Amino acid sequence: MGKLERVKALRKDRDLQHLLEAASEILRNPIAMFDTNYTLIAHSGGMTDDPIWNELVSTGTFSMETQMFFVSEYFTYEVAETEKLVILKSAQLKHDRVLAYVFNRNRAKVANLVMVACNTQFDADDLLTFSAFADKLTSKIRDDEHYIEYAKNYYHDLIVKLINGEITDTKFYAPHIKILYEGFDAWMYAVVLEVGQMDEQHDRLEEIMDLLIKRYKSFKFAVYSGRIVMITSSKHKDFNRNRILGKYEEFFENNNLSAGVSSGFENLYQLRTYYDEALSALMGNADSCNSNF
Repeated sequence: MGKLERVKALRKDRDLQHLLEAASEILRNPIAMFDTNYTLIAHSGGMTDDPIWNELVSTGTFSMETQMFFVSEYFTYEVAETEKLVILKSAQLKHDRVLAYVFNRNRAKVANLVMVACNTQFDADDLLTFSAFADKLTSKIRDDEHYIEYAKNYYHDLIVKLINGEITDTKFYAPHIKILYEGFDAWMYAVVLEVGQMDEQHDRLEEIMDLLIKRYKSFKFAVYSGRIVMITSSKHKDFNRNRILGKYEEFFENNNLSAGVSSGFENLYQLRTYYDEALSALMGNADSCNSNF
């Protein structure tokens, strides 16, 4: 069998470590998988003469210095713009590398798969086989609750940082913001929801947000300052600018939810402005156009 057929024949019920070791043997180069926060998940083993590979497998992440190197070499942009697979080349690199994304069942990018050309240079078969291996890992982890929860927390942290104005280096955060943009098109809207207390036993904020996530699968969510924040786009079938409740109006009423919606915007780095606008609408201080509930 050829390389592609051998990778396709790998059993996805084996653990990640076994799969990476098997794929590395087939492709004759080391392979690692790390999440979108640059935390190592698994690797095929062994140190090499590549310092960036060695840093990842020995420390479990990339240093800030290495991440800034990625920015300076425009790797950050190349990775952010790719939908599936990208080859990273630079005179500053010891070896070329190829990177592909791994997705969960909601098509959220949750991990990166990287192979370094330490032993043999990439050919067309290698790239096709590596892409198929990324698909196999996506198939393996897509329904894993860890990666569903990871994506939820990843979106939450980015939204909170944007609202707080903590993200000022647009080059450094380019791949992260690109992931937050995924699935959005045309105009985006910020929605701020107030959750009324239905009983005196506990705060139902997280519970209500989990229910909303199941209903609005295309939206991105965070909890901020005691309220739920949603980001949506005009492309989504769930979205109606003048009546975002849609078919879930009874759910909102039964759970004593009220909300405000911002005007449309295109730049996530301006989220604070539109969060404030949606909050103003929620509190009844905006014109009726933005007070859709």
